[in-house]
Amino acid sequence: MRLATFVHQGQRRVGIVSSDGQTVTPLALDATAAQRGVLPLIEAAAQGQPLPAAAGAALPLADVTLEAPLPLPRRNLWCVGRNYHEHAKELQGSVFKNNNSNPAVWPIVFTKVPECVVADRADVLLPGDEVSPQIDYEAELAVVIGTGGKNIAKADAMKHIYGYTIVNDVTARDVQMRHQQWDMGKSFDTFCPMGPWIVTADELDGQHTRVRCWVNDQPRQDGRTEDLIFDIPTLIETISRGITLYPGDVIATGTPAGVGLGMTPPTFLKSGDVVRIEIDGIGTLQNRFV
Repeated sequence: MRLATFVHQGQRRVGIVSSDGQTVTPLALDATAAQRGVLPLIEAAAQGQPLPAAAGAALPLADVTLEAPLPLPRRNLWCVGRNYHEHAKELQGSVFKNNNSNPAVWPIVFTKVPECVVADRADVLLPGDEVSPQIDYEAELAVVIGTGGKNIAKADAMKHIYGYTIVNDVTARDVQMRHQQWDMGKSFDTFCPMGPWIVTADELDGQHTRVRCWVNDQPRQDGRTEDLIFDIPTLIETISRGITLYPGDVIATGTPAGVGLGMTPPTFLKSGDVVRIEIDGIGTLQNRFV
């Protein structure tokens, strides 16, 4: 299934997107629960409860406004840096220069605050050169946890996944490097486009898909999740060591080579740029930077 959060006639709702991506069928979720997007459905599934029933006829997707499937995640998003070999190489002299030179020792893990999440087609706000002139994109597959747990074994990790979505891990590069830890440079308002929906794990194998990104229709990134340095089970095992993961937690799995900082010369985003990310089996996430 593809589960979307959307607004129709001024009301936030949650529904199932058709396989052709043309319609969305609202589910019977009360207005208070719908404010949390798909999260109540994930929590219910973790308790063994079924999806709510349909609530009315399918709506043309063109007649609704998509929101992020998790408009306000329950807590910070978990994110992984340096998780494709070619990306590790392109930033080895900048972002990664003070990290362990062997990228395969341990994952680099940081977080983004939940308030920076915005929807497909929403504007991403450039902070202005006085705050940061070095705004960059990072196309990423994101894992959405279904069944929580702590100290999850790698062999069991895939059973804990509810589904997958797309995120753009937008980054202020100078701020990221200035503070030596990354949360501040990753958490500016609107710096986490997410969407367009969540595809459930029974429909997509996130270990075998393709991640691509364009800026103003120019190809920039193209990678396959088979090439992750740390695969999805390893990431879940690592992040859950001593830390309880909860239904609805999001893990962004890292970005392929081709970011703006890695270009010669470095090429950062400017007002009017449009970043489009496509992941096979999920769809497209597109945002304008203003």
